[in-house]
Amino acid sequence: MSRPEIGKSIKTGNFTTNYLEVGENVGGVPLLFIHGSGPGVSAYANWRLVLPLVEETNHAYAMDMIGFGYSDKPTGDEVDYGIDLWTQQIVDFIDAIGVEKVNLVGNSFGGSLAFSVALKYPEKVNKIITMGAMGTQGDIPYGLNEVWGYKGTKEHMAELIDLFTFDKKFASDELAQVRYEASMEPGFHEAFSSMFPHPRQASVDDLSFPDEDFKTIQHKTLLVHGREDKVVPVENSLRLIKLIPNAELHIFGGCGHWTQIEKSQEFADLVNNFAGRE
Repeated sequence: MSRPEIGKSIKTGNFTTNYLEVGENVGGVPLLFIHGSGPGVSAYANWRLVLPLVEETNHAYAMDMIGFGYSDKPTGDEVDYGIDLWTQQIVDFIDAIGVEKVNLVGNSFGGSLAFSVALKYPEKVNKIITMGAMGTQGDIPYGLNEVWGYKGTKEHMAELIDLFTFDKKFASDELAQVRYEASMEPGFHEAFSSMFPHPRQASVDDLSFPDEDFKTIQHKTLLVHGREDKVVPVENSLRLIKLIPNAELHIFGGCGHWTQIEKSQEFADLVNNFAGRE
């Protein structure tokens, strides 16, 4: 049986990363999509609707972060989950695929990682695109605390899917079942439960930066957010637009945390336009 969520694999430091690749024959600076941190997430789950909409004009990669999807899921003494691990994985991935720099596209937790790479390895990044991005300092939002506190049941997964979406046609029983099954893949729950332990504020702090750091980011940045986001409130991006010098902001009304799913075509149009500009 074909598993579209399982793509190619590549060595990134001490770990193996699973990734998807489209638009191989398109030139220019490639896109690198970084998924969020919800249970059952993978590059495919996050970006399956967007990748077909960008591949005609962009060479694009979407990677599973360590502990997620079909990349390695180390536990215990093998790994110290946190921003340093995932930032290094992204840089190792960029080096492994043999490109000088990428346009980073980060969703939620992935937005924080995009900022981290831009701050620590600015030469690896051409432009930044985020959606529902974490990264600003503050108290953990209610919705994010719920997501990171996933209980490993179908019922809780259905509640989380409902939390992610504004338009409930996207909160289907089928999607909840698919994400639940993904969250029960061997090794996932053990890895996930060790990533964001209680009290989860410490994990938010690890994935956040002082306002002064954002003021130093010189890359052209597109911030995208759903107005009704209950996981990472839109106030995050309203704060970021005041801090990042070369930023622009697009807010979708009638949209929750999953901009790339609820507004997939509109989001892809923004990505194609922003990435294609000089």
